[in-house]
Amino acid sequence: MKKAKIWLIVAACLIFIGCIILGSALYMIKWDFAKLATTNYETNVHNISENYKNIAVVTDTADVVFVVSEDEKTVVTCKEQKNLRHKVLAENDTLTIEVVDEQKWYEHIGINFGKTEITVAIPKGEWGTLSVKSHTGDVEIPKDFKFNSIDISGSTGAVKNYASAVGAIKIGTSTGRIETEAITAANLELTVSTGNILASDITCEGDVSVKASTGKTELNNVRCKNVISGGDTGKMLLKNVVADEKFSIERDTGDIRLEACDAAEIFIETDTGDVSGTLLSEKVFITKTDTGKISVPKTTSGGRCEISTDTGNIKIQIK
Repeated sequence: MKKAKIWLIVAACLIFIGCIILGSALYMIKWDFAKLATTNYETNVHNISENYKNIAVVTDTADVVFVVSEDEKTVVTCKEQKNLRHKVLAENDTLTIEVVDEQKWYEHIGINFGKTEITVAIPKGEWGTLSVKSHTGDVEIPKDFKFNSIDISGSTGAVKNYASAVGAIKIGTSTGRIETEAITAANLELTVSTGNILASDITCEGDVSVKASTGKTELNNVRCKNVISGGDTGKMLLKNVVADEKFSIERDTGDIRLEACDAAEIFIETDTGDVSGTLLSEKVFITKTDTGKISVPKTTSGGRCEISTDTGNIKIQIK
């Protein structure tokens, strides 16, 4: 017992001495934790003179930001780690930006407070296909561009897309937030796991497809052919959303609210979530709930509106 106490005292003294040394070191660098970083960064600028139409970006942790070129030229600026550079070239009608990992195994171990970023400056106008694949970095595309198609995928990074497409726009991420606004597309597909989705002022010739597991989904001012949505516990809010054909929405425990929405046919199914809101035209209501309450208009004309839930309430009005 006596030896154990001695060892405890020694350990406490060592911890105390370590704290003093750490505090002294931080004081010497004026509490600037960035000075403790073991990773070196550099900025590389790539001027592209070759012609191209398509853009493909593959990166790991870098943020990807598109901006309008001031002089109608293409310039790719990469703030990156010295042994984790990006290869930039234009060939086969495609501008390719791809990360090249030249790090040794021991260089993956260290302290890193920096952030890598890729800034792509291109002339304003219409382009071919855009593909961006990132892991933890954010992606931002302004409204100044229009593509044939857009395909963005990531893990924890957020995506802000304000660019339209002639064809489909597909955006998927795990825990990152997706935000898209004032766009047109043939089809729009948005997918997250635990992140949120916000889509506003959308016009689609085809379908708007939204899937979120536990994140919140909000659609504002949307015009399309169909609205298709699936999810687990995430809530869904639709404001001024009108589909030519149908709504098809499924949730487990998330609430679903419609505000001034409409479609030729509406199908909504949830387990414990509530379904409420207002529609713009009369419907033939077919409703079912096990323990919840139901309040819908007693209309006998219009399209089919089928709503079912287990323990949730159903409350719909015609605006």
